Amino acid sequence: MTEATGLRTDPALRSFVAEELLPGLDLTPEQFWSTVAGLQERFAGRVEELLRRRDELQEQIDAWHREHGPGDADTLEEFLTGIGYLVPVEEPVLDVRDVDPELATVPGPQLVVPATVPRYALNAVNARWGSLYDALYGTDALPHDGPVAPGYDERRGTQVVAEAARLLDRFFPLAEGSHADVVAHRVADGALVLETTAGTTALADPAQFAGHRDDDGRLAGVLLRRHGLHVELVLDPATTVGAQHPAGLADVLVESAVSTIVDLEDSVATVDGPDKVGAYRTWLGLRTGELTATFAKDGGTVTRTIAGDRVYVGRDGAEFVLPGRSLLLVRHVGHHLRLDAVRTAAGEPLLEGVLDAMVSAVAALHDLRGRGRHSHTRTGSVYVVKPKMHGPDEVALTVELLAAVEQALGLAPATLKLGIMDEEKRTSANLEACIARAADRVVFVNTGFLDRTGDEIHTHVEAGPVVGKGEQRSQPWFAAYEDRNVEVALRAGFRGRAQIGKGMWAKPAAMREMLDTKGAHPRAGATTAWVPSPTAATLHALHYLETDVLAVQEELSRRPLTDRRRLLPPPVLPGGGAELTAEQVRHELETNAQSILGYVVRWIGLGIGCSTVPDLDGVGLMEDRATLRISSQQLANWLHHGLVDEAQLRETFARMAVLVDAQNAREPGYRPMAADLDGSPSFQAALDLVLTGRREPNGYTERVLTRWRQQVKR
Repeated sequence: MTEATGLRTDPALRSFVAEELLPGLDLTPEQFWSTVAGLQERFAGRVEELLRRRDELQEQIDAWHREHGPGDADTLEEFLTGIGYLVPVEEPVLDVRDVDPELATVPGPQLVVPATVPRYALNAVNARWGSLYDALYGTDALPHDGPVAPGYDERRGTQVVAEAARLLDRFFPLAEGSHADVVAHRVADGALVLETTAGTTALADPAQFAGHRDDDGRLAGVLLRRHGLHVELVLDPATTVGAQHPAGLADVLVESAVSTIVDLEDSVATVDGPDKVGAYRTWLGLRTGELTATFAKDGGTVTRTIAGDRVYVGRDGAEFVLPGRSLLLVRHVGHHLRLDAVRTAAGEPLLEGVLDAMVSAVAALHDLRGRGRHSHTRTGSVYVVKPKMHGPDEVALTVELLAAVEQALGLAPATLKLGIMDEEKRTSANLEACIARAADRVVFVNTGFLDRTGDEIHTHVEAGPVVGKGEQRSQPWFAAYEDRNVEVALRAGFRGRAQIGKGMWAKPAAMREMLDTKGAHPRAGATTAWVPSPTAATLHALHYLETDVLAVQEELSRRPLTDRRRLLPPPVLPGGGAELTAEQVRHELETNAQSILGYVVRWIGLGIGCSTVPDLDGVGLMEDRATLRISSQQLANWLHHGLVDEAQLRETFARMAVLVDAQNAREPGYRPMAADLDGSPSFQAALDLVLTGRREPNGYTERVLTRWRQQVKR
């Protein structure tokens, strides 16, 4: 413990702050930790008060449902208003300034990447530009017309080039003919000229030509623009693909992941000081531009670094620069989490969100003060995403915390912008008031369907047994939730000023299915939606080239606002589940048990916070703590209402452990569960999540996961 701060700090964190975070800034370690201690003293009591308020409301809702059952929209609205769960509907007006265009005016895909894996973070930040050829060649987005040969398969390559030409015709049509017929590209008098087998032509809309790139006097790239996104035609006849193309078209680069959330929350497993240092180090390295990752690939060693900007010549002959990197946001933990690695003099663990706020802001100072290798903002703003907030009072606390950090670091007010995750029912039902509390700094609202479902189940656990996990999307609350998120944001003035987001595509290998379905997000007025990989970002970008989201938003702004009462009735089974067959119960139990075990065994045993977990049919699904919250709450709910009993639960988990062990047999360092279920921390943690899920505040999973992971690390 230091006398100046009264904090007992893990040595790894203390060293990181002193030796990596602060050098080059006008801050000393004593100033840093004194500020942290001051924030802890200022906010700890307030946070505890808000958490107690959550518990009080939950107790009242539980008691009401035990007496009244599920209720209907009108009776629920009256009750929830009476206890203060619902607050009056407000009419917020956005007053945010200095927002980078990636969040304000350029709709496009968004990546979420765990901060604990530098290689993935670099992949994400460099995914601003992605190869359409690679995305089509290596996935099922373009159906194969036969087996692909090792190395470069020329037949598959021809298929890819033809599909790329078809997409170019769709998004950048020619006045005459097809891109498939182009044999040469030229730039003359600020215009794009294309030579085809039938003669000379141009773009049907010449304004779509944005510029070009030269290489030693040779036209090396043609830049096109549609709906704010850029596409570069890479011309290089010296490459294998370019040599096969009559115009030397070697690739089509698509502006893809325009923004990336670097995650300190649901996709990481950080339970102590060294874990947090690993996550913080990635964020710092991104802001300074010094982050690198070295790994083995194709029999050699590859070192990945952060991409630079891209320079083009405009139609007027002047050079201009486009960002080579995805715009960065950082997601902190929720208000409910404490960090054992830093304790007060009284032995109380630190509010983890306080340390996240300080470290992420101080790391960004290197960038804001021009000390970084690359700039990650053109407006001088830092973008913070705050999850797990319950209602406007908790949003107001976040705003006050960010303002306190700004004041401590000498930053201008509202430098730290706020993204609101609309993933708890109390926030959804009071979204207008939540936005109003952060009107001068909110740049983002995002529907987090997975956490929102987990909270839906937990909030109304006493209303009755809920429908199966796969049926939640068909429940009335879901459509109202997704629609209302967009409508409220548009009425507050988000169009052209802030981002409206939708959730994750959960099947990393199913790119054809993603292309066929995820276009619904921009058509619903969302300026961004989450994707699981850089390749998925490139393919999802096609949806934003297809749909003019800002025009869609203009139309939607005139749509009547969805009545928030549609959010209120819980998704309970009719008749208390009496119509369910034994087979339906068995399937739901096995599906959720396998999902829980598949995720938890990697979290507890390997410290992996985000995984592609095969389901019962072997389909890989992206799993994080949000999906875990659904599955654990689903089974906890059915256990509570007697649709399953503890003996069934334990027997099913034991069988699913055998399957999960087989699915992970080739994972380095994996410790099987089935051989010793009682001695397996992962198996016991998985059971713990369900058996205690009814009593766990808000149905969150972090407490159980952290306790068992710390035991394994010890």
